[in-house]
Amino acid sequence: MANEDRFDRCEISCIHEEAVAAVKQTMISDDEAQSLADIFKTLADRTRVKMLFALMQKELCVCDLAAVIGASESSVSHQLRILRTNKLVRFRRDGKILYYSLADDHVITLFRQALEHASHDEAWAAQFLDLIK
Repeated sequence: MANEDRFDRCEISCIHEEAVAAVKQTMISDDEAQSLADIFKTLADRTRVKMLFALMQKELCVCDLAAVIGASESSVSHQLRILRTNKLVRFRRDGKILYYSLADDHVITLFRQALEHASHDEAWAAQFLDLIK
């Protein structure tokens, strides 16, 4: 364990003033960092990831989405509420049926980037890139 620590730390304490000043000028605020962390936290659930992946393929109602991912409608509704709160999905009403879709193309971009990153080491990720617009 102590041997692994040497990879995560400098061997001496040396502050590079110019580098620190340059980065501090462009550092995101605490609120911006929290918003970004909230998005990643929302995406850190495999059920929500599967739901978003399904919605990348086609607009779906709650019943269909539950059937696709193998979950209860109640569970899907709960997860959709979280996704809606974080502005990752939107819905439209057609009579008594709610149809869900991605909020915008940014969600696809997030997935594509994550899959491309994962595919550097994982062949399985590469197969999904063609499924994403």
